[in-house]
Amino acid sequence: VGAVPVVLGAVGFTGAGITASSLAAKMMSAAAMANGGGVAASSPVATLQSVGSGGLSLSSKVLLGSTGFALVSLVVGLQ
Repeated sequence: VGAVPVVLGAVGFTGAGITASSLAAKMMSAAAMANGGGVAASSPVATLQSVGSGGLSLSSKVLLGSTGFALVSLVVGLQ
């Protein structure tokens, strides 16, 4: 959960906006071209930028943490 903002910042989704020439900028460009010049508010690019600039909400942290815990438990249980 704590790594999500760090990873998003590394690919270009920052609090100051999308970093030029980053993976995020390429994703935004592709999304804009696919939508006739704009990026839809519900698109993955918009969502990632929202998380990159404001962090995760409490409900998102709980969901992400629960999912990660379930995956780790599944992997550990298989070994």
